[in-house]
Amino acid sequence: MSAPAGIYVHIPFCLTRCGYCDFNAYAGMDGLKPRYLAALLREAELTAPGWAGTQFVSVFLGGGTPTTMEPADLRALLAHLRDRFEMTPDAEVTTEANPDTVTEASLIGLLEAGFARLSIGAQSFDPAVLRSLERIHQPRSVRAAVAAARRAGFRNLSLDLIYGANGESLESWRRTLDETLSLGPEHVSAYALTIEPATALGREVAAGEVPGPDPDLQADMFLLACDVLGDAGYGHYEISNWARPGFECVHNLGYWERRAYVGLGAGAHGYRDDVRWWNVRPPETYMEKVESGELPIGGSELLDPSDAYLEEVFLKLRILQGVPASWFDAGRYEPYVQSGLLVDDLGQLVPTERGMLLLNELVLGLTAG
Repeated sequence: MSAPAGIYVHIPFCLTRCGYCDFNAYAGMDGLKPRYLAALLREAELTAPGWAGTQFVSVFLGGGTPTTMEPADLRALLAHLRDRFEMTPDAEVTTEANPDTVTEASLIGLLEAGFARLSIGAQSFDPAVLRSLERIHQPRSVRAAVAAARRAGFRNLSLDLIYGANGESLESWRRTLDETLSLGPEHVSAYALTIEPATALGREVAAGEVPGPDPDLQADMFLLACDVLGDAGYGHYEISNWARPGFECVHNLGYWERRAYVGLGAGAHGYRDDVRWWNVRPPETYMEKVESGELPIGGSELLDPSDAYLEEVFLKLRILQGVPASWFDAGRYEPYVQSGLLVDDLGQLVPTERGMLLLNELVLGLTAG
């Protein structure tokens, strides 16, 4: 029996495209949904034989906005995956959702279909920050979505947050954290806004039309999140993720622990045995390939041993497991311990909160040469 694996399914449809978003997402393509669903089902059929004997412990629907699809379609998709892949009875099944794309009725349908974990894209509880991010929902929509999810019966909710948007202050971020805690999610993700050159926001920043994020302020925001969420009882198990005990995201831990995963859908990535591959990104091209009976692979890469080692160090530090000190000469890591960026915990080198802010530098310093 192979080691446990995960399944990622990409749903590329969105109501609108946000200016900062660099994901493979599209607005105004609703007419493709029936054909896209059929392509997903067909790709699962084409892919599953290559994963015979593998047990799957998680399914994650991301996007895009999966909940722009009808609950009945998502139910059919999940049932098809269960038929084609060997999923464990307690497999974690997550769908992402934007606040304005769910109702109590739709959430009941998702829960009954087997989606027991819901990840809601709140991003902020400051209306000005939401406008800066070009999000179309209001803070009240997040509150309503969480309330609807609880009434529907969800007992595993995650809220996604973004910090460091133009105009956001440390005080505003503190209010967003406090509002998040007031809703009692089991899991919180908090990501620093990054500027991707190919996005609308990236072009605006490059042209000098709007300022980019202030890295010092973002560092303060990260440290504040560590304090506020930690004081509230959330365990910090990955740089950008906090959870109540037992509610860590199984699927994302699979990525960070370098477990194998299947990627289905336009632009989805897969990974197994140091080989990473990805599907073609345009939905139309993806559907055409699958409809012709072809796996829609757009490219692949084999990690050489040095790249695999570098990735192993980076990911072990990222999920705060730490790496064995025995992997390095003491001269490599002692300066970081002395400067308060690493802690030597019984032979495991674990980043401090300050060290997490300099993770790339830590990894390069530990592994250089």
